[in-house]
Amino acid sequence: MASAVDGGWLVSLQVAAKCGEFSADPARLLSLAVAVAICCLATVLLHWASPGGSAWGRYWWSRRRPWGLAHAIPGPRGLPVLGSMRLMSGLAHRKLAAMADAIPGSRRLMALSLGDTRVVVTCDPEVARDILNSPDFADRPANESAYGLMFHRSIGFAPYGAYWRALRRTAATHLFSPKQISAFARHRTDIAGQMVRALNGLVSRPVQVRRILKQASLNHVMWFVFGKQYELEQDTEEMRELRSLVEEGYELLGKLNWSDHLPMLAGLDLQRVRSRCSGLVCRVDRFVTRIIEEHRVGRARDSEAAPPPPPRDFVDVLLSLQGPDRLSDTDMVAVLWEMIFRGADTVAVLIEWVLARLVMHGEVQARAQAELDVVVGEDREVTGTDEAGLTVAHLPYLRGVIKETLRMHPPGPLLAWARMATSDALVGGALVPAGTTAMVNMWAIARDPAVWPDPLRFDPGRFTDPAAEFPVMGTDVRLAPFGAGRRSCPGKGLAMATVELWVAALAREFEWLPPADDAAARELDLSEVLRLSCEMAVPLTVRLRRRRGLA
Repeated sequence: MASAVDGGWLVSLQVAAKCGEFSADPARLLSLAVAVAICCLATVLLHWASPGGSAWGRYWWSRRRPWGLAHAIPGPRGLPVLGSMRLMSGLAHRKLAAMADAIPGSRRLMALSLGDTRVVVTCDPEVARDILNSPDFADRPANESAYGLMFHRSIGFAPYGAYWRALRRTAATHLFSPKQISAFARHRTDIAGQMVRALNGLVSRPVQVRRILKQASLNHVMWFVFGKQYELEQDTEEMRELRSLVEEGYELLGKLNWSDHLPMLAGLDLQRVRSRCSGLVCRVDRFVTRIIEEHRVGRARDSEAAPPPPPRDFVDVLLSLQGPDRLSDTDMVAVLWEMIFRGADTVAVLIEWVLARLVMHGEVQARAQAELDVVVGEDREVTGTDEAGLTVAHLPYLRGVIKETLRMHPPGPLLAWARMATSDALVGGALVPAGTTAMVNMWAIARDPAVWPDPLRFDPGRFTDPAAEFPVMGTDVRLAPFGAGRRSCPGKGLAMATVELWVAALAREFEWLPPADDAAARELDLSEVLRLSCEMAVPLTVRLRRRRGLA
């Protein structure tokens, strides 16, 4: 419904028309143009003057409810038309937290405009729980890059409904169930051993560990999704192509695309997001389709066996689906691509942060290694499962180190991908209209002194009280790095099992030291860069000292 203010320029046109044949009079044409410009400017400024900026003002005035502004959610106005786009560049989680602190009442819920997009952000765990667990926020805002990369047909961005529920159920049953996670343990242990052997050749000199961590993470994902196994130091053309696909996909999905928020720019593709997505998705389709066809050939051969073997990986699972759950080839490509994409980076990013904290806090590293020496002993290896009942779950302090790292350095400080209100909802006592994007600033919650005592101190002891086991899987939103509710990360259990095992193996075999012996070197550069995940801006450089013989 057009508002009275939006119709002001029409009134100006009607008034001018009644003045006679103004079209033949340049002076009258100029007067008309000035009148229209003034009305348009007044409309823009009136919308912009609303709490939260232009998009929120447009909402209130278009519904002829300007009195609602008295109860509007507080927030920055930003700039006319553009809104608060500048807050979403760089380290958006820090900028949003600082803005919420600067505006009274905004930590609980803050409104802002990103061009024409209405947004709410919370830094409060109670409000975050309401958003993440509410059925009114079961959808995600799928932007142009998500659509361009086919993610609107995958678990991450598919609209909430029967198709999404079928995908989620299939992944939970065949890929991320406790039984499947346990079945992958042997492979995780093998990759941990490969990392140890690779690092053994790099002791006593400065080394950047990011490349090894990312390659290990990618190898792990390739195994449980595609059934392909690579050695850590094996650099094949297929792996180089996959790394290239993942890196470009991360850059595109993490980019703030102005066309998503300013419809006037939608057809221009000024940032080349659309054209790059188009080129990337063709490469992805060729890569994934080739692997699907290899599996089809293998399944046709295996079908002659009696009985046929069970599915070996997630491609086999998808090919075996029947009835309404069966996917088209296009949807299979989208789902498999997302599994690789989401699983290839988060584990490596988190482990790099954990290792950085071990280097900076020598006493924490020593205590974690002492626990490993006592619990695991000299003769056994750290594994995901153990015949004697020993698992990483028997290492409470080491797990506390990982949880404290997740608190201080959540890989997705804004929970990576936002939610979208599918209907009008009351959140924290405020009206959040349908179509509004909702973000949870997990980074701000994790550093709130009202939630965490002495929040800037790195203290794994917060999580070691056996009487108060603190989950990170989403049941307690004070620390929910993988999200919560319907749209939480489906692979969170597998991710945590992998991180715990690999950190245990690396901490047991090596002493992690700063790149130089001086005190300044121990104070590592912990600056961040926010892409799709929040990773170290400067790759971690360390020196290693063997604690045991060659693994």
